[in-house]
Amino acid sequence: MTSPADPCPCGRTGDRGVPRSYAGCCGRYIDHWDGAPAPDAESLMRSRYTAFVRGHADYLRATWHASTRPAALDLDPGARWLGLEVRGHQATGPERAEVEFVARYRVGGRAVRLHERSRFVHEAGRWYYVDGDIR
Repeated sequence: MTSPADPCPCGRTGDRGVPRSYAGCCGRYIDHWDGAPAPDAESLMRSRYTAFVRGHADYLRATWHASTRPAALDLDPGARWLGLEVRGHQATGPERAEVEFVARYRVGGRAVRLHERSRFVHEAGRWYYVDGDIR
């Protein structure tokens, strides 16, 4: 079982490179997604990675833009997430941004590397994942 004090799966660090706790990082968005929203696209992307790691399909759907949100989202319980590397992030307009990342996981004994440039939009005070291009 995981604890709120455990290091956040997204890998974000604080002062002097110390990993942030789940509660002090992505947990504040995931566990209270109807409260304080992620402040920027990179934070939302990191929290979405963490939601995959921890199996929070409800958060993933809530932060997926309505125009591209799937009707259902089934997470693979056998996936073992291994790490996240954020390669870059940039604003692409006043209310739009992109985040490039590599997420690694293992499923069914097979290693998978997901390299994506994701697009996000800011609406009604919240960032939403729209879609992405697999690299």
